[in-house]
Amino acid sequence: QVQFVESGGGSVQPGGSLRLSCAASGPGLENFRVGWFRRAPGREREAISCIRRDGNSTLLNPVKGRFTTSRDNAVDTIHLEMNNLQFEDSGEYFCAVVDLLDPLCRPLPWYRNPDYWGKGTLVTVSA
Repeated sequence: QVQFVESGGGSVQPGGSLRLSCAASGPGLENFRVGWFRRAPGREREAISCIRRDGNSTLLNPVKGRFTTSRDNAVDTIHLEMNNLQFEDSGEYFCAVVDLLDPLCRPLPWYRNPDYWGKGTLVTVSA
């Protein structure tokens, strides 16, 4: 199965920027659409973006206009460029495989098992 290792998190002031990376490994990655998710303290994990291998990407409402996602297929890495960060962007950020056609970038059903998620990377936005 495809596995992800997320990195690049840190602490930043409101209005600042961070670039997260998600290194992927496993069979069939070239066929997968990959999503970024975040889990804020006390909240459910939510989808924020996803990207196909050809670079076609979807950014969802919480981050649209501030974040972008890109994919370097040569090294199987997906990036999340986060700009104008706000307090509500704080949380753990994860990657997962998403349905090829889902406009909401939801993870595939096997992610109902928490063991399939990576460790994530922590983003803290504070003054």
